[in-house]
Amino acid sequence: MSNKKALKEIKEAVKFLQKQYKHAPQVGIVLGSGLGNFTNEIEIEEEVEYKDIPNFPVSTVEGHKSKLIFGKLAGKRVVAMSGRFHFYEGYEAQDVAFPIRVMKLLGIETLLLSNAAGSVNPGYKVGDIMIIKDHISFFTPNPLIGKNIDEFGPRFPDMSEPYKRDLIQKAKKIAASNNYDVKEGVYMSVTGPTFETRAEYNLIKILGADVVGMSTVQEAIVAGHMGVHVFAISVVTDIGLREEDNIITHEEVLEAARQAEPKLATIFKELVAAI
Repeated sequence: MSNKKALKEIKEAVKFLQKQYKHAPQVGIVLGSGLGNFTNEIEIEEEVEYKDIPNFPVSTVEGHKSKLIFGKLAGKRVVAMSGRFHFYEGYEAQDVAFPIRVMKLLGIETLLLSNAAGSVNPGYKVGDIMIIKDHISFFTPNPLIGKNIDEFGPRFPDMSEPYKRDLIQKAKKIAASNNYDVKEGVYMSVTGPTFETRAEYNLIKILGADVVGMSTVQEAIVAGHMGVHVFAISVVTDIGLREEDNIITHEEVLEAARQAEPKLATIFKELVAAI
């Protein structure tokens, strides 16, 4: 797709959404598998189904509701994606990143990302929350491949701080004040949709990651490219390296995410208040 056409499609979606919701959101939020109930924390002012938005992808995965939610959270205007898109659904990396570009043009300056992830860190357990301090993205296509859209950012964006340190520090203080034991580590992105083999989990651990998942990184790259500040959290929903049966189901992942959701909701809500 040409840059001109890509930009035209993004602006068409933005124009449509600005007619539905007159305010400019300050913060964008992307909710991962099993974390959709967080929208109950938002004072909802408008909901828009993905299928009604021009050029917008549609989520096909259980646990993703497929709508944009506009409203207030902790006194600030927000837009939340209840349901995200994944490369494994058959979308291109640019499609996965499309909503982030739309949210930027709507007005967001900060992006909060969440996901369900498998752990390869022996110190983690199911239900733990890990603040992402860095990521490894070599196993997924970069959404900036192709001609650069100069209106969005530079051809070669710096990625030395993909997740803003000041937001990480604020989140750690929030967790401590609520007596939450949060982790801080490295997220590795893979394509999915298969869960990893034992050998793959071992490789991921050797390469320096703490958790592995099938989302987030492409969104973070595009946000960083556009100058949006990013904060991200993983909920540990399964343990990749365990001695017993290593069978993991999507249903187990969703349930573990739901159990941890109240902690994530508190951190996100108080972080939005502190921005």
